[in-house]
Formats: sequence, structure tokens, C-alpha cells
Amino acid sequence: MTDLTLSDLGWSDHFARQLEEGDAPARIAEIHRTILVALTPEGPVKIGAPSGAGSFAVGDWVGMRDGQARMRLAPRSQIARKAAGHTVSRQLVAANVDSLGIVTSCNDDFNPARLERYVALAMAGDCLPLVILTKSDMVEDPEPYLAQARAISPLVVALALNARDLEDAARLEPWCGPGQTLALVGSSGVGKTTLQNALTGGAEATAGIREDDAKGRHTTTYRALRRCRAGGWLIDTPGMRELQLTDTAEGIEELFDDVTALVSECRFSDCAHDTEPGCAVRAALDAGDLDPDRLARWRKLEAEDRHNSETLAEGRARGKSFTKRIKTIQRGARRRKGG
Repeated sequence: MTDLTLSDLGWSDHFARQLEEGDAPARIAEIHRTILVALTPEGPVKIGAPSGAGSFAVGDWVGMRDGQARMRLAPRSQIARKAAGHTVSRQLVAANVDSLGIVTSCNDDFNPARLERYVALAMAGDCLPLVILTKSDMVEDPEPYLAQARAISPLVVALALNARDLEDAARLEPWCGPGQTLALVGSSGVGKTTLQNALTGGAEATAGIREDDAKGRHTTTYRALRRCRAGGWLIDTPGMRELQLTDTAEGIEELFDDVTALVSECRFSDCAHDTEPGCAVRAALDAGDLDPDRLARWRKLEAEDRHNSETLAEGRARGKSFTKRIKTIQRGARRRKGG
């Protein structure tokens, strides 16, 4: 991979303006516990992460010096979610992504409500939401699935394909051509690794799905940035069993712009959209202009994102306060020792 230029890797003036003198640019291709694997025009290199590997995302550009990722260059776009589990923390999924390929299949895995979550994630991260319906060869007509996906938002692009057919999978090349980065997300067993193999020429192992519930087994175990046949880049991600939102208020607002427009017309700014007088949302429901299920999904995502975002902000504040107290204690100890 030594024939690549910075431009081939996705470098632009946006990053050049941030790079400090003495630093060399590198793009993160893999993240391990303490080591980052980065791509440069001279080839791949292993570099340290003084601020911790969790501070970076696959697809990031960094300023590299003395074998260390000295600083993360502000990304053009990024995908982040609430980390899985009970602890509320933010997990970076991918950075500098042009299109988020939301992979689902034409079987029991297809879930419009879950797709809405991914679309909100893409919109909040400044990425194009691209819904990729796999296993289209296993149904008589994929059009009903496509119609449901496109109904989520006018910004959604949706297409159905057979991931095992190289010519069919090649229809994704406009989203991973020169200068483009496509990230794939979705449940296990929907065909992400098969698509990755088709688009990159790789030979990663794949696993089938369980016939009783259409759920798959994990084959991708870590995120990685890979070169596509079409000249761009692909980020494959492990299957997500859980996708909770945090810091995605803008994406939710954009996805549910019809609901938020009604909310802005309510007489009271703290309207609960229940029995309050002058409630535009209630009026739309009564007139049949707003689907109550859509309102319920908006309420759920909005409440979840607000709770997780507030809890995360509180955790950050506590962490800063704790760090400040430790530094104060250390300064006092140094003064006493010097005295």
C-alpha cells in the first residue's frame, strides 16, 4: 500500500489547516488496546496513543510524531453511540465517513424502528444514510422492504441487493469510490462481511444465520479501514446487539422534522402534548395528520438521547472535578515537601 498519496487516503485542506508543524499526517486503520495502526503514503505504521486508544476512531486523521499519535485532527464527520452496558459512556464508532451503510436483510431482521435509530445516528454524524437491504434474492419482491426504508426520511437512499453476487454488490461503488469512505453497520449475520469481501477483494470469514430467528453470528470482531476496489475506503464494524443514542439531538430533530415542527407551534413551550390547550401535536393526532406510533417513537428516542446525554455530561463534570482535586492535593504535597 506504499503507492498511496495523502489525497488517496482522504486528506484535505480541512485537516491540513489543523496539522501542527513537525507532525506527520496519518489515518487510523485499526485500533487495539494500546496501539493504533495507521496508514501513511510510506505504508502502514504502528503508533502509540498517549491519550488512550479510546480517544480515537477508525477513519480518524492524527498528527503523528516520534511514533505517537500526538493529536486527533477534528473530523469532518463521526459516528458515535452510547457504549453497550450499564455504564453511560460515549463510544466512537468511525470518523470521516461520507456514507453510513445501514445493512439489514429481507427477513425477520428488518425493523423500521431500529432503522430509524441508525438514520438518526447518521444524520447527527453528518453522514448520508444509505440503507442496504441484503438477501433480496431470498424473497419474491424486495420492494415492500424498500418502500418502508425510504419512508423513514426523504434523505434515505435505499437499495436491495444480493451481497454474494459481485456484480450486484458493485452497485455500492459510487459510495466508496476515490475520496469516499463508506462505513457498514447493522446486526450480525446480515451480510456486512460478505459485502466487505465483494467491495475490497478480501476473503474474511463469514457465518450464516440461525434459521429459527434470522439472527446471525459475529464474524467481524474489530473495526478496520480497508481499501476498496473502486478506489475509496470501507469501514466494517462488528454487529451491534444494542444501539442506544447519545448526543444525537440534531439527528433526531432532522429525522422527525414533521413532529418537531408541530411542537414549535404549541402554545406552551413546556407542552407535554397530552391534554394542554393549544397543543398542535394533539390537534394533528385528532385530525389524523400524525401517526400516533410515529409520535411514540419520537418520544422514546428523544427521551433516551436526553437522558444519556445528560448522564454523560454529569459524568464528565464529576471526572473533571475529581481530576482537579487530585491536582490540588498533589500541588499541596509538593509545596510541603519543598518547605
